[in-house]
Amino acid sequence: MAMDFSKNAEERPEPSKADVKGNIPSWLQGTLLRNGPGIFSVGDTSYDHWFDGMAIMHSFNFKDGEVTHRSRFLRSDTYMANMAANRIVVSEMGTMAYPDPSKNFIFKAITFLNHTVPDFTDNGASNFMKYGNDYFATSETNYIRKIDPVTLETQDKVDYLKYLPVNLASSHPHYDKEGNAYNMGTSIAEKGKTKYMLFKVPAVAEKDEGKNVPVLKNAEVVCSVPCRSLLTPSYYHSFGMTDNYFIFIEQPLKLDILKMATAYMRGVNWASCMKYCPDEDTLIHLIDRRTGKEVETKYYTGSMVVYHHVNAFEEDGHVVFDVIAYKDKGVYDMFFLSKLNKNTQDDAYSKPGYKRFVLPIQSDKGIAVGEDLVKLKYTTASAVKEKEGKLRCQAEVLCEGFELPRINYDFNGKKHRFVYGCGVEDSVAKLDTETKERVYWSEDNCWPSEPVFIPKPNGESEDDGVVLATVVNPGQPGFIVVLDGRTFKEVGRAYINAELQNGSHVRNNLPKNCTVWHVVLFQQF
Repeated sequence: MAMDFSKNAEERPEPSKADVKGNIPSWLQGTLLRNGPGIFSVGDTSYDHWFDGMAIMHSFNFKDGEVTHRSRFLRSDTYMANMAANRIVVSEMGTMAYPDPSKNFIFKAITFLNHTVPDFTDNGASNFMKYGNDYFATSETNYIRKIDPVTLETQDKVDYLKYLPVNLASSHPHYDKEGNAYNMGTSIAEKGKTKYMLFKVPAVAEKDEGKNVPVLKNAEVVCSVPCRSLLTPSYYHSFGMTDNYFIFIEQPLKLDILKMATAYMRGVNWASCMKYCPDEDTLIHLIDRRTGKEVETKYYTGSMVVYHHVNAFEEDGHVVFDVIAYKDKGVYDMFFLSKLNKNTQDDAYSKPGYKRFVLPIQSDKGIAVGEDLVKLKYTTASAVKEKEGKLRCQAEVLCEGFELPRINYDFNGKKHRFVYGCGVEDSVAKLDTETKERVYWSEDNCWPSEPVFIPKPNGESEDDGVVLATVVNPGQPGFIVVLDGRTFKEVGRAYINAELQNGSHVRNNLPKNCTVWHVVLFQQF
């Protein structure tokens, strides 16, 4: 059945009990939150890119073997302005909004100025994240929206710039066992310098419990990394973290700030100002969490594009980190709605490769030029010393055709074995990084989304738990499938009283037809 990727979703704000088939483990207690694009047209105007759609939020509450679902549109300022005007009036990355032709010159002039020094959208359709005790819908701008995780009602609009000098921020923070969150942002031309900033949002202190204290008030910059180019900072979507280090990939996929400032005048979208420089190396920054300083060794690899880090860990004087990497930036272009709705196969884009890099952190003194410093026996990844003293890193490719990776988050920053993600042919997959074997779950005419692993309390192994994935079944009610984390066999499913919105029909690079909703940590509220 052909998919209409431009179809607007419908919200279901009242809780509705799902129809459960099979057996959902009684220990699975909590709520899974997801968000993603849901509204693609307003009045006579439409978004050009699937990622630009206005956010719809979903919650799936698991309790005593039952599942309750609800959904709401994020009532962002973007949503409210678009709905009030009955047309798209707030620009997104892939869609530039132009004023109604009937508007006067003054209105059009103000719109032009707003795009020259853009006030970005607060349409948080990329992910959910937790700062302190609060939950936020986020994209990658300086705005996040607080939400009620139970009712999904939209609450405060929060501007990073009131607390930290970051114009853009990642949608994939990390969390430690104390409840502190770590994230990255880009500070553009502050005091004549452009830099990347790693910051910490502390867990709520006892003295602030029950008080209405802005969660970002206590945010602190852990370290900053100068951008290698003042007005073309690297784009990034995630980063890595171990017990002692941060890993940041400064890739040759860049935002051209000057072009972004003139995009509206030139009649192009901001996404067109993202350029890929295939002849440039990728810089790998290894930052000591204790000192906030980069280690002395300089790490490089060839040109690549990375959106998702898998995990990172330390072993015997090395930092090992896994990423999903591409050979070009074509994956973003595939999500333009004009291409998605063609429902055709396109072999022009590179497949995602699961790559493992190894960074030796021991001294290279006495090591000859041309020698490989990687001493781990279980990987073919290398780090070869060059004349300038830098290390040229080559990754081991564990597999191809695998994206949207998730692990047992209890192993975040530690050595992991199993990774869950979307595979080819409309499936979710489990990858064993030791044996390189993959097992799949799929069903005819069903398009599963990014899976999330939920560990069993006091589980006996890394993969002792369940894997949850929402599934789009065109023309039919959607459902959430529950898979055994060890065997990857279905143990149950819950049909919701709604048709889940379309996912992204992706061909031959991202998992074919995968839905790219992201998931917050499974929580009890």
